[in-house]
Amino acid sequence: MSAALELYAQLTEAPDEKTRARLIADAFDALEARFPQINDLATQSHVRESELRLQKEIKGVELQIKAVEARLQEQIREVDARLQGQIREVDARLQGQIKGIELQIREVDARMAEMEGRLRTELKQVEVSLHQAMAAQTRWLLGGLAVLGAVFKLVDLLIGP
Repeated sequence: MSAALELYAQLTEAPDEKTRARLIADAFDALEARFPQINDLATQSHVRESELRLQKEIKGVELQIKAVEARLQEQIREVDARLQGQIREVDARLQGQIKGIELQIREVDARMAEMEGRLRTELKQVEVSLHQAMAAQTRWLLGGLAVLGAVFKLVDLLIGP
């Protein structure tokens, strides 16, 4: 049964005016509980006003976002330029160091070639000295053998037949 019919039935059955008044007050209380206050309801103009205010705030936030994006882009460009400069400096420094190391390697190679030449010269001198010493020893040995042969001949002549 609907609330209105139920109220009507209760009012017709109520024994006195005081009970009827209480039933009517209870019905209004229940009605107020089911529906919000009229002051709490948003009207069309309130909704439109809120919508316009929100749109304005959204545009303001969008402008702030664009400004932040522009600042960030500028900062990114500055950082990129600074990093590119630092990269160029490091590259130039490394290129200089590489050229210095290459020069040192060439100097070491030249010294090693010079040392190798000196060692070859010394080795040839040692080889010549060794050949000369061997020739001198061979002459001494042959001379000694000749002397020994002559001594044996003399001994053979002196001891003779």
